[in-house]
Amino acid sequence: MKKILFLLIACITLFFSTAHAVSLPGPVVSTEWLAANMTNVQILEVRGDVASYTRLPEFEVDKKTGKKLLVEVGGHIIGSNFLDFKKVRVDRLIDGKKIKYLIPEKLDFEKIIQAVGINSDKPIILVPVALDMSDIDEALRTYWQFKVYGEDNIAVLDGGMAGWLSEGRDFSTASAAKSIGNWTAKAERQELIANSEQVAAASKNGQSTLIDARQPAQFLGLSKRDYVLTYGHIAGGKQFAPELLAKSKKGALYFWDKNTYQALFLANDISTKMPAISYCNSGHLAAGGWFVMSELVGNPSTKLYDGSLYLWTLEGRPTVGVPLN
Repeated sequence: MKKILFLLIACITLFFSTAHAVSLPGPVVSTEWLAANMTNVQILEVRGDVASYTRLPEFEVDKKTGKKLLVEVGGHIIGSNFLDFKKVRVDRLIDGKKIKYLIPEKLDFEKIIQAVGINSDKPIILVPVALDMSDIDEALRTYWQFKVYGEDNIAVLDGGMAGWLSEGRDFSTASAAKSIGNWTAKAERQELIANSEQVAAASKNGQSTLIDARQPAQFLGLSKRDYVLTYGHIAGGKQFAPELLAKSKKGALYFWDKNTYQALFLANDISTKMPAISYCNSGHLAAGGWFVMSELVGNPSTKLYDGSLYLWTLEGRPTVGVPLN
């Protein structure tokens, strides 16, 4: 009798645990999907502007139509956790040099994610601001780091918080809940990370496509970030500007479909079949190129060059660009 009762309790427990389980539809979820599945997922807002999490959003009213237009994102999705993007990347030593903006080591990343209350028992939905591509890349860089450390039950909210607010959905300005999660890294996928030697080999032999995810002026060598020591791009690099990565709709940025990305890559002379390495100035914008090529187009042989041109030029490696007067 005790055995039968034990089996009955086990079956009931299994039923309720599976009844509330949810499968992600892909690496991107819509606001409609999230609204219907909020109790079955963990929502993690990723931003560099910490104050915006508890600040009211700003709207303007169109004088002709009377509709409210989102000007500045504020607040957050009810029940979400908050991750300060400035804590996502860290300083690390490479060949005796202190390099900024790199992925944390495995245990350090675990602590960062646990500290914001994320657990291992539910899917994770990353929410960017989504007013410009740079803040979407904050979520995409975080997504890449999760993937490096073995997390596959994760997706990004299409349209981000800007889309959520523009649709008039409920939000909160309460402070983030203080809780410690139990999320743990399951792997350490070095195949997702490109080092300088791999980039140099790709530049020389062309067996991997180098995707430069920066603005045209930086790619051509007309301008640069202060921490990048030389102008221009890595020889053999193909430009895929941030402006191509998303479309604007009702005050928010949304991803294109797979066919559009394939056409955009083709227009920029970038093969979606070859192995690829995405880079930028520091590994931030490069996350956009990596995400689109790897997760949306479906090229699993895609790496992100952590450190990017900051590391490349610090090592004294060459760049090319147009001649300057």
